[in-house]
Amino acid sequence: MLTMKTFLQLNTIFLSMIMEAIPFVLLGVIVSGVIQIFLKEATIARIMPKNRVLSTLLGCGLGICFPACECGIVPITNRLLRKGVPLHAGIAFMLTGPIINPVVLFATYIAFGNDWRMAAIRAGMSIVVAFVAAVVLSFLFPVLPFRTGNFTSSGSEGLVAATSETPAGEAPKIPLRRELMMVMEHAIEEFFSVGKYLIIGAFIAASMQTFLPTSTLLHLGSNPFTASLVMIVLAFVMSLCSEADAFIASSFRSTFSTGALSAFLVFGPMIDIKNTLMLLGVFKGRFVAVLIGLVAICTLLSSLVVGRLFG
Repeated sequence: MLTMKTFLQLNTIFLSMIMEAIPFVLLGVIVSGVIQIFLKEATIARIMPKNRVLSTLLGCGLGICFPACECGIVPITNRLLRKGVPLHAGIAFMLTGPIINPVVLFATYIAFGNDWRMAAIRAGMSIVVAFVAAVVLSFLFPVLPFRTGNFTSSGSEGLVAATSETPAGEAPKIPLRRELMMVMEHAIEEFFSVGKYLIIGAFIAASMQTFLPTSTLLHLGSNPFTASLVMIVLAFVMSLCSEADAFIASSFRSTFSTGALSAFLVFGPMIDIKNTLMLLGVFKGRFVAVLIGLVAICTLLSSLVVGRLFG
């Protein structure tokens, strides 16, 4: 039964999620607009390694340069892929970006009592999970799985199309003021495109937090396997921003092991309710389902290893 107290709790959680996410979505769509207007396909082709392993590792490391949470990472990744970044590099960036950026790692350091151990575990585990998931996806989906458009996963068709449309040396010079206006126009269009999925996802996450008692999940964490599984589900349900989730994770230190906490800290920023719906707005459903499955399996296995090594 939906009492006034329950409604107010639902409303508070929903609004806090929206208010927490909006600044990062805005940052994400602005960065996406800058990439769309200023980053040229030829530049990407020049700096991106041809080797699958090296380009995936480069994608894993790009998150250091983009301080965006999972709410803003999807539009940036969408634009990079459409510009010609290979699928494995783009997905690796999307998965690690919300975790290894300096803001998140510093927040993790503070949340766990000024201890870099958990921050280092979180960063290292996220790179392993993202690398494995991205490489596997690149083999499973040789064609980029966009809801619209037809591109190869190497991005070569996008590069060829761009080259054929604007031959070298013939593109007219656009004034900087006009380019900045184009950035904002693109950002506004993408904000409203992404925003509807954010709102729906935040409402679903708020509803689950309100009506699904956390204590029900906590009772299942009796051994390392189920504990990590419970924390993965909890991370998905709570849909916290990656800048804040470490403070929630630290509150579970007396209940869960380091391995289970690492599962919470890695899976949540990669996959939660909000960005699942945002992903479904960009990619085909089958791709999103496989992505979630791969990230969940890799996170679960990695957390068990962390649990054995660090307790």
